[in-house]
Amino acid sequence: MYIYERPEWPHFTWQRERLEPLLGAVRHQQGRVLGHMEALGFSAQAQATLETLTLDVLKSSEIEGEVLPADQVRSSLARRLGLDLGGLVPAERRVEGVVEMLLDATQEFGQPLTAERLFGWQAALFPPGRSGLQRIAVGAWRTGRKGPMQVVSGAVGREQIHFEAPDAGVVDAEMARFLVWFNGPAALDAVLKAAVAHLWFVTIHPFEDGNGRLARAITDLQLARADGTAQRFYSLSAQIRAERPAYYAQLEAAQKGKLDITAWLEWFLDCLGRALTATEQTLGKVLEKARFWEQHLPKKFNARQQKLLNLLLDGFEGKLTSSKWAAIAKCSQDTAGRDIQALVEQQILVKEAAGGRSTSYRLAE
Repeated sequence: MYIYERPEWPHFTWQRERLEPLLGAVRHQQGRVLGHMEALGFSAQAQATLETLTLDVLKSSEIEGEVLPADQVRSSLARRLGLDLGGLVPAERRVEGVVEMLLDATQEFGQPLTAERLFGWQAALFPPGRSGLQRIAVGAWRTGRKGPMQVVSGAVGREQIHFEAPDAGVVDAEMARFLVWFNGPAALDAVLKAAVAHLWFVTIHPFEDGNGRLARAITDLQLARADGTAQRFYSLSAQIRAERPAYYAQLEAAQKGKLDITAWLEWFLDCLGRALTATEQTLGKVLEKARFWEQHLPKKFNARQQKLLNLLLDGFEGKLTSSKWAAIAKCSQDTAGRDIQALVEQQILVKEAAGGRSTSYRLAE
């Protein structure tokens, strides 16, 4: 029996005494991260938001087995956030769609969540109206024309059904009830509401495809409400990606359990806590990068130099040579040499000990 088949659905319950210590710890971590960022300048905050949202888009898609080009995601986000960065590249329509959805969720978190808004998000995920080679319905609830909506794994003939969603005929009523609750007055802590909303939405599974990414976008929207800011400094999706098997196992257990969802809420809070811990390392790199650009603000760099400096600041793998510079910046060897020499003269790059044909460069300390 699935939870939506129980007579008390969707009246979830939980054991408050088990959750209070976890919720208190997560709230403390959120406050600490937000406090650190508020003490920094606008440039560092904008950079941190860009890096966090880039991670969010990439990892939420990876959870569903889709790998997006990181440079396109970052460029699309930077343009839409109004950030003046060098080396931006054009983005495919599918990338633009995912970025549009996440930005609408996080930057417009104060707006009500409506069916039309969700239709727009799902249509943005599948701009050609296809999921892979299959044509799917976009911008509308699933109709059931393809049979029951099931979450299945395993080879053909040996499929394992992990979950079967409610009949398509009840989706409209189920989503109407969900949206009234989601947009209603805060009857519980905003972080707990994010966890409940995530489970509730994926259990209804209202669309033919994209339900997982939409559930995480709804969660991000609710976490932005919990933080009270559109600036995002941590990525729950990145942590879920790192724990994907546990994520699916917890969802399946909750959907096949009773309406007491304490175990799901405990896992969600633990996962969020680990995301907040991980973000302190990510923010360390972001802040180092922001300090670098603030320190060198008066200097003029061309687009090629900005692109390669950002790669070095992000942790360039291997040794940077003039030939690699030319290949990445799509310029001649002579142009690469002039770009590098100008940065050496400004004491931004230093030459590694080995010389000759294998001369390489690194950032100055």
